[in-house]
Order: sequence, then structure tokens, then C-alpha cells
Amino acid sequence: MPPNANDVRLSIDALTGLLARIFRRNGCSDRVADILAANCAGAEAAGSFSHGIFRIDGYVSTLRSGWVDGAAEPRVLVEAPAYLAVEAANGFAQPAFLAAREAFVERVRENGIAFLAIRDSHHFGALWPDVTPLAEEGLIAISLVNSFACSIPAGATKPLFGTNPFAFAAPIEGDAPLVFDFATTSMANGDVQIAAREGRQVPPGTGVDRNGAPTCDPAAILDGGSLVPFGGHKGSAISMMIELMVAGMTGGRFSFEVDWSGHPGAQTPRTGQIFIGIDPARSGGEGFAARSAEFVRRLSEAGLAAYPGARRGRSRGGADVVIPRAAHDRLEDHAAGRI
Repeated sequence: MPPNANDVRLSIDALTGLLARIFRRNGCSDRVADILAANCAGAEAAGSFSHGIFRIDGYVSTLRSGWVDGAAEPRVLVEAPAYLAVEAANGFAQPAFLAAREAFVERVRENGIAFLAIRDSHHFGALWPDVTPLAEEGLIAISLVNSFACSIPAGATKPLFGTNPFAFAAPIEGDAPLVFDFATTSMANGDVQIAAREGRQVPPGTGVDRNGAPTCDPAAILDGGSLVPFGGHKGSAISMMIELMVAGMTGGRFSFEVDWSGHPGAQTPRTGQIFIGIDPARSGGEGFAARSAEFVRRLSEAGLAAYPGARRGRSRGGADVVIPRAAHDRLEDHAAGRI
């Protein structure tokens, strides 16, 4: 039974099916709809609420704006023995990655390392679902993506960087992979939006208002203000690296070049994404996953309650998802075309 009358309990499959109906209704092919729905539902089930059903309104408004092609067919290109590219054709990054995934893993195994560049793509979800399955196959995986200009570089006065997330996944023998996925801003843009919607303040150091003054008001950050990188010049340098690696290596837009002004309602950054895969079995010596298990055991002995990704990885499965009734009703309205 739902915890209270204002909640709705759904199986993960039921939520995925509902979201897929929304994506199909708004112009996505069956394949793309299923992939995006699984991504959003999985994030919601894992507690990544800023990348779960919260994102659906943004997906819908973006698709309706004509900014993204929900039925794009990605094209995989082999540019060198360990270098793959995918032309996403103004489509979403997740379907483009899955189109190249088998060939990418094959080249990681063959060469010990491989690089994948996704070109002209939109990424609007969490990165950890992209890299976690690779670690579950025994590989080390890194993914980077830039965004739209919403972050001021350390020492600068106007936004130039995106939130520019970074994800890393590594296998742990006998346990869930170690996985982290974080924005290089002091807070993810989606979390700032949720705080604004719920009327909450954000922590000091999150962002500035349109005049450059520090503020804890999420609405002021979103309305002409900017986020700031975490860790001052250190986070700023990481964000800079991601701009260069992603836009430079894919030929895509830098965050400051993203311009959706001609498509009212657009929210997904049209940039690119990169993956680096490493097969630790090629490194020689003692097994990497076993060494990693010893490493996380020492983390536990040092007092760390759980390593990054452990709780999410151990809880993956068929657990139901509980969402507010108002949110569920809005999803049903989207799926039926009532909004």
C-alpha cells in the first residue's frame, strides 16, 4: 500500500512504461522512448531525483520546441583501432552511446583502452547509468559532458562554463562498482531548480545573482544569476578541462556557444559527450577488482559508511517507486496528451 493518500506506488516497469508513452507521444521513436524512459525511471528509483521524473517537463518542452530530434538514428564511425565516434544527428546521447556500446567494449578489450566521441548530442540525464554497466563488466569507465553557460569561472564575472558533470566507474570484486557522478558546479542545476520549486534556500557558496552578488536564493541564481564551480579555482580548472575535452574532441559546442533562443522551451544542451574505457586486466600484476575490494575495505575501516555507488548498486532491482500523486497525475496527463 502507498505510504499515504498523496503518494502512488509503481513498479519500476510500470513507471518506465508510463514514461515511454510520454516520450513516444512527443516525437520519440520507440527505441529512443524506451531508452530515455529507463534512464529517468532508474534515476528516480535510485533517489537521483534531479534526474528522474523531475526532468520530464523539460524533455517534453524541448521535444515540442523542435530543438532536438527524438527519432534521430545515430551512426557509428570507426576512426582508429581504439577511437570510435557516433554521429548523434541532433538526437539524445543515451541512444547514441548504446548504438556504439558493443563496438566500444570490443575495442577496449582488444586494445586495453578506447575512446568514444559522441557528436551533436543532447544529454539531459544522470551520467552514472552510462558508466555503471561498463564497470559491472570489469572495465574502468570515465564519461564527461559539457552543458550550457550557467557557471562563472573562478576569477571571472560572467558565465562561460556549464555544470559539466564527470562520471567514473570501477569494478569491485564481490560488490557493487565504485561509481561517482558529479557536476563541477557547487550544486547541480537540477537541484537548484528543485530547491526553487520547493521554496528552499541553497547553501552559501552555491551561486550569485544577476549582479554578481553571492546569494542563497535559488530563484535569483536561475533568474539571470549563475552557479559557481566547487572548490574555487580547482573545480573551475576541472570544468575548463571538460569544456576542452568534450567540445574540442567531438567538434561540438562549448557551453557558451549553446543558443536555443530560437526554440522557446528548449532545455537540453546540444553539445557532445566522451567516454574513455580501460580494461584493467591488461595492466598486469594482481587483479584490479580484488585490489579495489581491499581498498574499499580499508575505507570502511577508516570510518566511511559507504563508498560512492555502493548503496545504489546494492539496492538495484525490482523495488517499487513511490512518487507524489500530483506528480503521477501530471505524468498521466502528459502520456494522454492533456497537457
